[in-house]
Amino acid sequence: MDNDKLSLVARSKNRRKIIFVLESNKMPSQLKKELKLEDSNVARALRELQKAGLIRCITGSAKMGRIYQLTNEGREIRKELIAMNLQNNIAQ
Repeated sequence: MDNDKLSLVARSKNRRKIIFVLESNKMPSQLKKELKLEDSNVARALRELQKAGLIRCITGSAKMGRIYQLTNEGREIRKELIAMNLQNNIAQ
């Protein structure tokens, strides 16, 4: 596992929130509603997580209705965060 990527997620509450709720595929609008975040915060976290290779957009180049899912590496990071007991630190 890449410790730099683990650190990237661990040090941001919004990135952690998204990693934990992406157990199933979701659109940014669903993430915004479920996590009570602003559009810009969701977009920034998704961009950072995608750049790190922890999530991917499964709808290709669609401008609207994008759907995101965890990659295998993202699932490994999620497991490590659970082991670190960081899933309980995402409350509003």
